[in-house]
Amino acid sequence: MFSHPVKGNATVYICSMQQAEEDLQVRWLKLRIKLKERFNIKPDMNGVLLLIGVQELGQGPQEFSKEQKQDLMHIAVCTVLAPSGYYRFDGHDEEGWPHFSQLKPLPEHDMIEQENFLKDHVLMYFNELGF
Repeated sequence: MFSHPVKGNATVYICSMQQAEEDLQVRWLKLRIKLKERFNIKPDMNGVLLLIGVQELGQGPQEFSKEQKQDLMHIAVCTVLAPSGYYRFDGHDEEGWPHFSQLKPLPEHDMIEQENFLKDHVLMYFNELGF
């Protein structure tokens, strides 16, 4: 039927990639709207990671230093990527902060792909919580 089947398949693949990208962005926007309804803020990626980090720390909302906020965001990244085998939870330290070990290198992506990779994992995290 097609004179250039590879070219036709490439078009289908590109279209499905664009559709998946649009779906990801719609799901991300819906999550941010739900977070706005629940916490009265519409956080960007850093804000979402901070919320996850505070949740995983389990010590409730409080004032955190800039360094602690960075640590909380790291906890969030490790937490959301752990189900895909990138990190392993090792336990808590004496102050109750979770610690992780990296099990495999993260995939190399450009900035947009990296953010989408993280968005997808954050969405899976919230989905598993039933949020």
